Amino acid sequence: MVLSTFFFAIMSTMVKYLSDFGAFQLVFFRSLGTLVFSTSFLVYRKIPFWGNQKKLLLLRGFTGASSMILFFMALHFMTLGSAVTLRYTAPLFVALLAVLFLKEEIKFIQWICFGISFSGVVMVKGFDATVDFFGLGIILLSSLTSAITYTLISKIGSRDHYMVIINYFMLTATLIGALGSLFQWKTPQGIEWVFFILLGITGFIAQILMTIAFQIGPAYRIAPFKFVEVIFSLAFGVLIFMDVYTFFSLLGMAMIILGLILNGFFKKRDNKSNS
Repeated sequence: MVLSTFFFAIMSTMVKYLSDFGAFQLVFFRSLGTLVFSTSFLVYRKIPFWGNQKKLLLLRGFTGASSMILFFMALHFMTLGSAVTLRYTAPLFVALLAVLFLKEEIKFIQWICFGISFSGVVMVKGFDATVDFFGLGIILLSSLTSAITYTLISKIGSRDHYMVIINYFMLTATLIGALGSLFQWKTPQGIEWVFFILLGITGFIAQILMTIAFQIGPAYRIAPFKFVEVIFSLAFGVLIFMDVYTFFSLLGMAMIILGLILNGFFKKRDNKSNS
């Protein structure tokens, strides 16, 4: 999982580096590169291309593509570390969706954890000068669509091969990215082509490593390591883009992650006590 977060951080860094290009064009190249690998895998393994739950798979692809587009847009408006950290507020929206639509009960201690994370969001907004209300709105909307995506993946379950799910995601994102690129296309020059190719490769590697990690280990033990991506992103932001973070903006990021990790801990403990 740590290796997966490293490749995700590299991908986000390249998106930030290519910020002169529109979000749709970045999504197109990132998705197309991965689509080549995922489609080849399905053909080689002779796995049915369209899967068993077409409507859910298509909806998952659309929400996933929307989240990616919004995240890439947000990278134009704020530092790399802030964008990656704020994107991890998705579990807050997952909990709200579970309450509203699945009628699940959220324990009081979990609301406290969410309060800690939300306070962290407020601190990042207040103390990171690169985070304005427009950028914050975009990244939170990306988190919301991410939360819907996670809910759909859970609904799909193991009835469809994980590569089919990834392939739907990449196919949908490629088509939406291509359509959006028609209105904001900019032809890459020189080494920019290399970065665009690497977008798809690093994204694919990260996705596969994350999937393998969740397959070989319990989710409650693996998931917290996903937050290592924030550390990698902060480091890349400082080293490559000379990003500057105040003490309070870093404290806000830490509060977001702490609240989410604590929520995962209490939720796991509650599930054990009920089993």
